[in-house]
Amino acid sequence: IVVREVERGAMESLFATSLEKSELLLGKLLPYFCVSMLVLSLAMLMGYFLFEVPLRGSLGLLIGLSAIYLLVMLAQGLLVSVTSANQLQAFQTAMLINFLPALLMSGFVFSIRLMPLPLQILSYLVPAKYLVTISKGIYLNGLGMEYLWPSALMLAGAATFFVVMSIKKFVKKIR
Repeated sequence: IVVREVERGAMESLFATSLEKSELLLGKLLPYFCVSMLVLSLAMLMGYFLFEVPLRGSLGLLIGLSAIYLLVMLAQGLLVSVTSANQLQAFQTAMLINFLPALLMSGFVFSIRLMPLPLQILSYLVPAKYLVTISKGIYLNGLGMEYLWPSALMLAGAATFFVVMSIKKFVKKIR
């Protein structure tokens, strides 16, 4: 998000404004968040109408908790972007710390209970694990917040951590 703009020289004009670091970074996140929510809505509609997947729980709860997960992922990507020297490094870092763990250690493809103990413990650091738990709980079992609050709390904590770290690591100057 940020490293591409720095490489192209487009950030220089934003640095000249009176925007605070937090305002600049959150402004960078907002369009991606809106597009992600649109894609989430489209995926849920396709699941319901095209694949006839019934939703047994609260639609509002699923959307709200998914929005927190999207914020986690976007803020994690933002942190990678503000700490990377170039786009290639940012892409490779994002793949290594986000995509592969989400695919392999979230419980979506492979059951976490069947993994070796060190990987089971490491899976608690993978935000996608909590979204899988939330999605399964709401879609399959119709669970409410009284059962899903630990996962929601972990996602909210991760979102806060990544947003704060992104703001702290962002340097508002020309490299």
